[in-house]
Amino acid sequence: MFLTIGTTGTPERPATDLGFLLHKHPDKAQAFSTSHGPAHVFYPEASAERCTAALLLEVDPVALVRRGKGKGRGGAPDAALAQYVNDRPYAASSLLSVALAAVFKSALGGVCRAMPERAGSPLPLRIEVPALPARGGAELVRKLFAPLGWSRVDVTAVPLDEEFPAWGDSRYVRLVLEGELRLADALRQLYVLLPVLDDAKHYWVAPDEVDKLLRAGEGWLAGHPERPLITRRYLSHRWGLTRQADQALELVRLAESDDLDVDSVDNAVDESTDTEEKPVPLAEHRRAAILDALRAAGAGRVLDLGCGQGQLVQALLRDTRFTEIVGVDVSMRALTIASRRLKLDRMGERQADRVTLRQGSLTYTDKRLTGYDAAVLSEVIEHLDPDRLPALEYAVFGAARPGTVLVTTPNVEYNVRWETLPAGHVRHGDHRFEWSRAEFRDWAGQVAGRHGYAVRYVPVGPDDPEVGPPTQMAVFTRTDATTTTGTAGKPAGKKTGKTKEAEAA
Repeated sequence: MFLTIGTTGTPERPATDLGFLLHKHPDKAQAFSTSHGPAHVFYPEASAERCTAALLLEVDPVALVRRGKGKGRGGAPDAALAQYVNDRPYAASSLLSVALAAVFKSALGGVCRAMPERAGSPLPLRIEVPALPARGGAELVRKLFAPLGWSRVDVTAVPLDEEFPAWGDSRYVRLVLEGELRLADALRQLYVLLPVLDDAKHYWVAPDEVDKLLRAGEGWLAGHPERPLITRRYLSHRWGLTRQADQALELVRLAESDDLDVDSVDNAVDESTDTEEKPVPLAEHRRAAILDALRAAGAGRVLDLGCGQGQLVQALLRDTRFTEIVGVDVSMRALTIASRRLKLDRMGERQADRVTLRQGSLTYTDKRLTGYDAAVLSEVIEHLDPDRLPALEYAVFGAARPGTVLVTTPNVEYNVRWETLPAGHVRHGDHRFEWSRAEFRDWAGQVAGRHGYAVRYVPVGPDDPEVGPPTQMAVFTRTDATTTTGTAGKPAGKKTGKTKEAEAA
């Protein structure tokens, strides 16, 4: 996957200024990591008269299809025809668009501290894309680029096979653009129009794509004659998002036609009364789901197994119905941080009596952990090697045997929705595995059957109709004995003369 950006210059204003504008030195060949493979930037020519920068993206088609779970996502429609043989490594698509934004981020924003006046002025540019998929043919390519100020839009159809001209042309074209434009404007046009011409995206189109489109289309998209087609294709034909983008762009167009500021046109609502909420982080969704399940179970005495830095312990302390909270972790460093987070050294005596931090391994039985109403294993099991899971299973379900056990873990199927997550990678470097919904339910069902628990499953976070929620939670409830709220068995150990800080240390 390849494109070049070139310019010409004079001894007074050398063409090699392009290196400053792109923030990439002409004398170096550089490589950058992207979500789908390394991107290389190099300069086939660099002189005062002519300078050309090339962006080459290497795409692993096998990893790309595996990430898309064989459904064509990540490989566009062609991947469904041949799982591991497709055009994604060669044809300019949304993969190249994302790489363009990552590698030339500052140039895309028009930022150049070394030469701000050059960044803000038109340059004689020549951009070439050797293989561009064009759903709509060469004519559509011209319709999209011609209104944008290019003096030359050269579109050449690529034949299916040069040795057999009778076979006709492919759906790919070679595109050459020439004209005087600001570099930032040219890059933004490419960022939007490459996936539009391909009419496919390799990642899930979320609502934030509308904001990306509006930012990249600033100054040229609102008045474009093909705006409806651009917004529809860029947003993957999602009607709700397309309508949202069209409304915003129409407002921009009206403001520009009257030479007004957009805010002065869209003044029907006072900003001080704006109640729009920011997206809730997944960690907050997870803690809320855990707290709801514990309250529904009537738990009073709770174990946070693998408590880490104490975020859940802190949330439990805010609710007085949780009368005893024990955080357990193998990491002393994590427990020290948790102690600081909870301010144990300054906590009142009554509050301090409710919480204990304890070092311990979850794969070994510990008599101090028996008799509790509930235990939480939040984002813990995926950090263990699979052959250690039976030991954890016995320590929690066989020995400690709390009345309720909550287990949360990532849903690997949802990983395709993370645009920045490299294909085939887990969400965290320490994850030994990540399970699909079926794999998690199979494991949880077997654990419940072996130890006398019933189990139900709760989605955590936005439940995607295709790939499920980002986090999956199993709620285990003991069926072989009835526990009393807040008094399930004896306490896991009486308080000693040690302070909370001493136990944490």
